[in-house]
Amino acid sequence: MLDVISRWFKIYFSDPEGIILAVLLLLGFGIVIYMGDMLAPLLASIVIAYFLEGMVAALTGHSVPRSVSVLAIYLPFLAFLLFLVFGMLPLMLGQLTQLAQELPNMIGKGQQALMKLPEYYPHFISEAQLSEVMTAMRASVATLAQQLLSLSLASISGVFTILIYLILIPVLVFFFLKDKSQIIKWVASGLPQERQVAVRVWEEMDQQIGNYVRGKFAEIFVVGIVSYVAFAYFGLNYATLLAVLVGLSVVVPYIGAVAVTFPVVLIAFFQWGWGPDFIYLVSAYLVIQALDGNVLVPLLFSEAVNLHPVAIIAAVLVFGGIWGFWGVFFAIPLATLVKAVLSAWPRTRDDSALSESPPAS
Repeated sequence: MLDVISRWFKIYFSDPEGIILAVLLLLGFGIVIYMGDMLAPLLASIVIAYFLEGMVAALTGHSVPRSVSVLAIYLPFLAFLLFLVFGMLPLMLGQLTQLAQELPNMIGKGQQALMKLPEYYPHFISEAQLSEVMTAMRASVATLAQQLLSLSLASISGVFTILIYLILIPVLVFFFLKDKSQIIKWVASGLPQERQVAVRVWEEMDQQIGNYVRGKFAEIFVVGIVSYVAFAYFGLNYATLLAVLVGLSVVVPYIGAVAVTFPVVLIAFFQWGWGPDFIYLVSAYLVIQALDGNVLVPLLFSEAVNLHPVAIIAAVLVFGGIWGFWGVFFAIPLATLVKAVLSAWPRTRDDSALSESPPAS
């Protein structure tokens, strides 16, 4: 057993470039895991800079100076950010407040509907079982109210944190775009000279992450806008809030679409009941989800969708558990990174050497 492990180690870790690549990966993951919360504005700025860099590169490709290209892309981004903060955010908070005020009425209607279940289905649920369910629901509502109260008490510090982010992130994005080449040279100057494999992996992942970030932002925007148009057309309550939730749900592959379906269906049910409007709204929503998964995602992520769904879900669970939101957001590129590292890892001998018997002494 020790001989097999020794030969495996010699195959994969005797090359200096393989050791350097392993150290860089461990260092990068260690910084992200243990300093991710502190570096959240920096990480968010890098993601936004990746998104804007594609448009800046498109302008510079048409002989536009980079400084002019950066300003031409950055200023509309800044205007859009101000629109989100001062236009969309108050509207969403207003609808969220209305939903919180309407929640007790919704719960009451739900209880009335549940009370009829023993009458219609006496063999499946009894009044005693229903009473236990109602007690559990009341306890859950009380817990939710306490959480909302604690959240409101902590909102002052949260406001200051948001204000700091709103100042830091635009500044960092501007410098990432303006001084991209200088930052890359500075980072490269501190790396070892034997880094050809690491550079090859980075060049592949740099392009894939850039395409993924731009595609993910485009997917969020398209799905959110189309959902809002459908919700507003049918007159669904809290259309803006639900559309934003549907748009953001695409960040989590597969799981997000399932999770956001519940509030959409429940609000539509409490608004219309089992009527034609409810059926039309849910049908339109399911069509949007189907088009997103079968048309938009393959169009935007032609390389990423080559990953098996099981691999994508496993990546979401693993990297999300390690890195939180950013692990979920970058689950697909990180899974692709693992695949690229495994394929580019330097080997001194063929893998078949592991199965060969050791030479006679």
